Amino acid sequence: MIIIGEKINGTIPSVKKAIAERNADFIMKRAVSQTEAGAGFIDVCASTSADKEYDALKWLIETVQQATELPLCVDSPNEFLLKRIFEEGLVNKPGMLNSVNEEGTKCETIFPLIAGTPWQVIGLTCDKDGIPDKNDKKIEIAKRMIDKADKYGVALENFHIDPCVMALSTRPTAQLDFEECIRRIKEYAPAVKITGAISNISFDMPLRKIVNQNCMAMAIHAGLDSAIMDPTDRDMLGVIFASEALSGKDTSGRKFNRAYRKGIIGPKNQA
Repeated sequence: MIIIGEKINGTIPSVKKAIAERNADFIMKRAVSQTEAGAGFIDVCASTSADKEYDALKWLIETVQQATELPLCVDSPNEFLLKRIFEEGLVNKPGMLNSVNEEGTKCETIFPLIAGTPWQVIGLTCDKDGIPDKNDKKIEIAKRMIDKADKYGVALENFHIDPCVMALSTRPTAQLDFEECIRRIKEYAPAVKITGAISNISFDMPLRKIVNQNCMAMAIHAGLDSAIMDPTDRDMLGVIFASEALSGKDTSGRKFNRAYRKGIIGPKNQA
């Protein structure tokens, strides 16, 4: 499982405050904690007004790169800002761009940039009409993006499709829909990775943590490859390692056992 650390995002009130005040110490501590917890990428999202986003995102990138050597997931809905960040070489090593979709020219702007490079990219199954209600429409969008990625020369194993997890509180079939999308996208393009913001499933639900954990376990069994999540959540990490062992992705449970011995999962003082 590829974990994309979600804790440096301007939609989080404490992070929003730190960005506004340019509190580097706060941001760096968050980067370090996610790195030490085993994240594969650190997501950096300014989530500010359009006129301030470039400066805020540039500062975030520079600050996080002082704290960790992990690759970054540069996060913005503005494809032209992502293009500018990429072309200016602000990121020290190949990472991930988050995200493209079928609205406007997002794919056509980003795919030529990363073609033939190790850079990865997230694609959301939405278009100018927003997130579709029907799985068939989501799959159609996913297929179009996959075909475009292949056309532009983007390695499909570097393409993460996010089927846009819906809230169970408003859509009773949200989990089943998520799993169906995972399987059908994998059938169309086995090399493509499937990702998701798992916590969306539990919006406006009680016991959100339990809902999220079970969503993760079921999604991994269906073929989930990566997730945008809090890597410092030890209980969720336990679910991930156990689910990969139970679903046969972790042969003989080697990763699960190693994570336990290293103290990554289980009680904090068991190592």
